[in-house]
Amino acid sequence: MSRNYKFHNPEGLYFVSFAVVGWLDVFTRNEYKDLVLESLTFCQKNKGMEIHAWCIMTNHVHLIFRSIENEKPELLLGDFKRFTSRSITKAIQENPRESRKEFLLDFFKNEAVKTSNTTNFQFWRHDNKPIELWSNEVIQQKIDYIHNNPVEEGIVFRPEDYKYSSAPDYAGEKGLLEDICVFQYFKI
Repeated sequence: MSRNYKFHNPEGLYFVSFAVVGWLDVFTRNEYKDLVLESLTFCQKNKGMEIHAWCIMTNHVHLIFRSIENEKPELLLGDFKRFTSRSITKAIQENPRESRKEFLLDFFKNEAVKTSNTTNFQFWRHDNKPIELWSNEVIQQKIDYIHNNPVEEGIVFRPEDYKYSSAPDYAGEKGLLEDICVFQYFKI
């Protein structure tokens, strides 16, 4: 793995993206996106995850965060991914309306067989590609990228209209997550 894609600074601000194995569109159902939100909220309140921007797409998540309570960012993100992997897989198993249940669970099982550190299901891909954000300009670029993802995918016309992201917070509206650290970049 490249040096550029590792967590080197435990106090750094990081941009990460992580996807469902096979880039499967699991997050077409709001109840699965809500489980990600619940876990992010838990990490904010109990694990010291400071969130600056986020977006849940149909098959991946973007996040800008920092660890503020001496927890290594890779461990914080690992805990988040393990918990959401279990909770979303369980929700799929128990969802009577899930028409793709058998396909999804079989796919997750088959992916788990390919890896040594997973027993039942592999939900998330292993790569996160963490990028430490080193300047105000780069931070703003990544926030814009995250918030424009739903626009680029044709889901909404304006970033702030997509409720499963921090774009409403940046537009002065109330987003779904509390305590978002809205970044303000003042160009000179």
